[in-house]
Amino acid sequence: MNAGGFTSSMSDLNRGIMKFDGADSPKVVIVSTVLLLGAIAALIFWALRVAYAV
Repeated sequence: MNAGGFTSSMSDLNRGIMKFDGADSPKVVIVSTVLLLGAIAALIFWALRVAYAV
């Protein structure tokens, strides 16, 4: 074991706040990406509606 108590076979994406198994699985990455981009799109849409509301 290294200083953090984790084995050296751990991927780089399975560190920090992502300390659970499967944190870097393609399914989790895709879901996170969709949620993040959806939230950004919703904020942009909301901002444009509020900015140009008459």
